[in-house]
Amino acid sequence: MGRYVPPEHEGVISGNKLHGKHALGSRANKISQGILTVRFEMPYPIWCTNCPKPTIIGQGVRFNAEKKKVGNYYSTPIYSFRMKHTSCGGWIEIRTDPKNTAYVVTEGARKRDLGEDKVEEGDIKVLTEEEREKLRNNAFAALEGKVEDRMRLEHSKKRLEELQELSEQHWEDPYEQNRKLRKTFREGRKIREKEASVTAALQDKMSLGLDLLPEHEDDARRAQLIEFGGVDHEKAMAKAISKPLFSSQETTSKQKPQTAKGSRRRKAEDLAKKKTADIVAEISGNTRAAMDPFLALKPSPKPLLAGVKRKRPAPEPKPAIQTNQSAVALVDYDSD
Repeated sequence: MGRYVPPEHEGVISGNKLHGKHALGSRANKISQGILTVRFEMPYPIWCTNCPKPTIIGQGVRFNAEKKKVGNYYSTPIYSFRMKHTSCGGWIEIRTDPKNTAYVVTEGARKRDLGEDKVEEGDIKVLTEEEREKLRNNAFAALEGKVEDRMRLEHSKKRLEELQELSEQHWEDPYEQNRKLRKTFREGRKIREKEASVTAALQDKMSLGLDLLPEHEDDARRAQLIEFGGVDHEKAMAKAISKPLFSSQETTSKQKPQTAKGSRRRKAEDLAKKKTADIVAEISGNTRAAMDPFLALKPSPKPLLAGVKRKRPAPEPKPAIQTNQSAVALVDYDSD
């Protein structure tokens, strides 16, 4: 198609035949071997056995497959579709099964078990040709099959009648059912609105820019094991003393210059992170686990404050040596 044909060959020979090309192009590179490249879609999920670890190929995944006729089932041809798995480079072959009107994996993979082949209660079993021939030749087998079909039909009818009766009983008064549904929704809406108002009030009170999750039973149980203290002015003063004076100026001087838009966004992100860190630090500082005083054997040491020098503990006195002179110290602590 679209190939040049000289005037002397026009109407006598086609352009593809004149140039030695196939009408299907590169798809027919192996047409001499009876192979045609087609677009094949996976009929069901399979496990690739060529991969180092079992890898699943989902239903509907498409491949460029080599289509080839490999046999016949009576007058129906059997085709094989051979494709390469791009993840591992292994070959997978799937063939048609005209006898069972299905696809069969013959190489490089196995079908994923979805439980579709199992016959459940109430399902109609499709008989094969051998089973049909057996029923024709065996009268007792045919009779047993009829009895089973009759019992299954009666059970299905009974079940359908029960479901229909239950549905009619449940929706006998549609207005009442609708009223119950609206009442349940109304109560739930009031509860949700109340919880949302409490959450919004708490966020406004604490100036929180965070989303609060709903309360859970585990949160209440853990909160009972925590003691929340008030504001300790000594701790607040110690925290203020421990902070460096010029840290903000130093950090700002070390930062690289940025664009106006990027700097604003950066400042907003840093402000949000700092606010979150301050809230966590404040809650952690005002929170201590509830402990049994009789189980506390040793008192907890006093916290050390950064930037504050503490007096070193005095060494234990050594046994005095009897001398004529007595040493007199000016101070009772070591100098720095």
